[in-house]
Amino acid sequence: MDITTFLNNILQFVPPSYLATTTAIISFVIATCALIMRFWKPPSKESRWITIYHIVSAVGQARGWNASAYQPDRKAIMVPATKARSEIAENLGLDVNQTRP
Repeated sequence: MDITTFLNNILQFVPPSYLATTTAIISFVIATCALIMRFWKPPSKESRWITIYHIVSAVGQARGWNASAYQPDRKAIMVPATKARSEIAENLGLDVNQTRP
């Protein structure tokens, strides 16, 4: 039995209105978290809000290109387009992966 058949067997007992309501609620929570991430300034690394910030960030899918440039556990540096980021990171004693927003 594959996963699709298994899910179909389980979901046939759930009324469609419940599925629609659940989907709407989940979509609302994700959109709300994404909106919060848009305006919430990241807390410092020592803040008690850091755990909540990471949860809201994960639910709002704010990672990768959607992530805030300033994050509590990362360092971002401004690098001129003519310079190599790896060279500047080496001069600062940082890992190259810690230098991009």
